[in-house]
Amino acid sequence: MSQRVLSVLVVAFLLLPFSALAQEEVDLDMVNRIRQEGFHSSEVMEIVGQLSDVIGPRLTGSPGLKRANEWTRAKLEEWGLENAQLEGLEFGRGWSFDHAAVHMVQPRPTPLLALPKAWTPGTDGPVMGQAMRVTLESVEDLEKYKGKLAGKILFLSDIREVKERTEPFFQRYSEDDLDDMAKFSISAGRRDQARRQQMMKRWQLSKKLNDFLTEEKVVATVEVSSRDNGIVRVSGGGSREVDGNPGVPALVMATEHYNWIMRLMETHEQEVKLELNVKARFHDEDTKAYNTIADIPGTDKKDELVMLGGHIDSWHTGTGATDNTAGVAVAMEAVRILKALGVRPRRTIRIGLWAGEEQGFLGSVAHVENHFATRPEPKDKKQADMPRWMRRDQGPLSLKPAHAKFSVYFNLDNGGGRIRGIYVQENAAAKHIFEAWLEPFEDLGAETVTTQNTGGTDHLPFDRVGLPGFQFIQDELDYSTRTHHTELDVVDHLRSEDLMQNAVIMATFVYHAAMREELIPRKPMPKEAVEKKATEN
Repeated sequence: MSQRVLSVLVVAFLLLPFSALAQEEVDLDMVNRIRQEGFHSSEVMEIVGQLSDVIGPRLTGSPGLKRANEWTRAKLEEWGLENAQLEGLEFGRGWSFDHAAVHMVQPRPTPLLALPKAWTPGTDGPVMGQAMRVTLESVEDLEKYKGKLAGKILFLSDIREVKERTEPFFQRYSEDDLDDMAKFSISAGRRDQARRQQMMKRWQLSKKLNDFLTEEKVVATVEVSSRDNGIVRVSGGGSREVDGNPGVPALVMATEHYNWIMRLMETHEQEVKLELNVKARFHDEDTKAYNTIADIPGTDKKDELVMLGGHIDSWHTGTGATDNTAGVAVAMEAVRILKALGVRPRRTIRIGLWAGEEQGFLGSVAHVENHFATRPEPKDKKQADMPRWMRRDQGPLSLKPAHAKFSVYFNLDNGGGRIRGIYVQENAAAKHIFEAWLEPFEDLGAETVTTQNTGGTDHLPFDRVGLPGFQFIQDELDYSTRTHHTELDVVDHLRSEDLMQNAVIMATFVYHAAMREELIPRKPMPKEAVEKKATEN
């Protein structure tokens, strides 16, 4: 070969794009096998049916979640996963409800749509009370109403305007949406300080408010739903502390019924009386919540770890289908596919089905602290007195030996929509890897890899201690408009084809992460964290 030809080849090589120089290996034969198993022998809807239709809602600490823990552990063991276990974490008292009926009896009898907030007491049979609009948002408000509220049912919200909706209730991402999502926004990672301060204010008032309502002999409180069209969006209240005061029965009412009662009182000057009957129970026999954990053991790199999962807990009004039976079923189906194909991964594959996500990622946080890294308890008394989910990450990280052997965690928890790509949490070094792994799914519309961050779910506890943790991009469907934390979160709002696609993509990502030569590259450690010498478990 002449010197001139050699020089031309060298220059051409140097001009190759980075993606060509660092081409990630993709096992297309295994991709084909995963697609075949996942598309033609899927069990994902059977899993969905058991968790949502049969077991039903799975509030953290409730008997429903414990049934789900046991069922998932047994099913994973049945498929041949090893070390299937329930990993406990301290949580507080459990809660469940069996019945909620609200009737207006004056000025005319009619049933009303309202549901109780979790961790609030029942009524101990039917009770009657007069509706009264009050504002209780500060200590000064409590003082103003002292001695005036006995026997009253307090309406705590203003009328919420029902606006004409111009956006569809059900939607999938368009190509333009995905193109915009792929662009990084420098300001996207800034925290919403105003929202945090508002949450802090409400939390600080909550204990005083519970005591005040009890002392004043208030019958119950009612708030307006944040959704229209008879949809009741509800979460928690009261107290999870075994010795705490949960206050009085608390309900959230459908917007249109709430507004009607408010107009009767304020516009038409009518006296409104309601009858309530809420049957709710606290469960103090076991104050722990549980994650379901199971492994597919690795071979030559078995001490290194690839993880996948989603949160198994839900709220209590629907059956938790889109939030988050869908993610749990997809993760379980992904490991079922790998076991059905007889995969012998180099790294150990671990599935984690997390409790307490809805209360602040409690299950995944506990797993990260137990196995990978911890921070010291805050020295500031205000921080120490806060619930853990409200604290800011502070203090140096103490890394455990498994931290260095961890490769990646993949999470699914944005409803039941199909995967369209993945957020890489500003981890630019992982971007070309995931692009290569997604390429075989271009025909399914899954091809977007964005360096943007996303939050609100269980990949964050991994990310916050410097471990690669990722959430997939999913089509919205009607997750934000209808099902998220509402009584409509049921199986009818899931699409089997979407969940099958998701399981196939998740299985492919997990397989390639478990088989590649190197761990998934990491971002720099969190700025405020000073690494310590790894400590023993």
